[in-house]
Amino acid sequence: MANGKRKRQSALYANIIFSLIALTALGITIVCLLINHSIREDLENANETNRSLSEYADSHIYTQSDMDAAVSSVREKLKEEEKNLLLTEMRDRLSSGDSAYALFRDIFPDDLIVYVNNAYVFYPISDMFEHNDYVSENFVKDELTDEITYTDGNGNVISKKGIDVSKHNGEIDWKKVKEAGIEFAFIRVGYRGSSNGGLVLDDFFEKNIKGATENGIDVGVYFFTQAITEEEAVEEADFVLDAIEPYNLVYPVVWDIEDLDGRTNELDAKTRTDCAIAFLNRIEGAGYKTMLYGNLMSMLYLMETDRIESYDKWFAYYHYPDYYPYKYSIWQYSSKGKVDGIEGDVDLNICMRDY
Repeated sequence: MANGKRKRQSALYANIIFSLIALTALGITIVCLLINHSIREDLENANETNRSLSEYADSHIYTQSDMDAAVSSVREKLKEEEKNLLLTEMRDRLSSGDSAYALFRDIFPDDLIVYVNNAYVFYPISDMFEHNDYVSENFVKDELTDEITYTDGNGNVISKKGIDVSKHNGEIDWKKVKEAGIEFAFIRVGYRGSSNGGLVLDDFFEKNIKGATENGIDVGVYFFTQAITEEEAVEEADFVLDAIEPYNLVYPVVWDIEDLDGRTNELDAKTRTDCAIAFLNRIEGAGYKTMLYGNLMSMLYLMETDRIESYDKWFAYYHYPDYYPYKYSIWQYSSKGKVDGIEGDVDLNICMRDY
């Protein structure tokens, strides 16, 4: 009976052991299945990542041609933006009253621009010619009177205030002109007719030069030329010398050459320059200081700039600030000035040197 009991116990223990072994095997199988499933998910994720990276690489790797096209596109976009900004600035400045010259000088700072024969002519600024040493910021414009002075940079005015007059200014009260602060005046001696070429003494020459000098205003004179030959230029010089002989001139004798008009229309720059030099040499030979008067057209287009470089210059330019980079001594900055003693408009000038 005892033996039977032991056999039953042994069988129970064996069943328990086998059950434990079976459960362990099942657990291991389940773990393996889970691990296998996780590995598959990781592989699938890795494959998906690889596919994404491959697609990203395909879309973000550029050839040289791609880069060139991209750079070109950016450049064109910038050009378009710059063009639109420039056009807007041009429109706004012109609408606010800026002149075309004021606008052009900012857009083309390395050129002088002359409007002639219905076109703009560009003259590159050259170091071949002597430049003036004026500091643009030292030209100061009075916002109330529009008068311009030249200062030493510390607010001290070092320029002289002047006018130029002719019969067109009518009767002048020179005492009032002096009291208005005018320090010098250019008086027109006369002119050569633009059609028949006759020499004409200005109707107010003697009255003006006497009135100015008697009131302590230093004077120079100018002659409006229409000479078409060197002989005529010398004739003009002799005409001036006869007229000024009784008077004391502090400022130069000026040969005035202006826009294309009249009998000089067809002259070339060489012939005009020949005439200018003939006039100036004749005047210098008589012991007077000489000067050329003109605007951008006169100095750059009507005459040969290199041949007139050594002569003193009186430059006419009615915009602010100054625009002529080469050497000059007097700036006529307005034709619409107001001065006590003179009815109507009068030309205003400043002189930056002593005579």
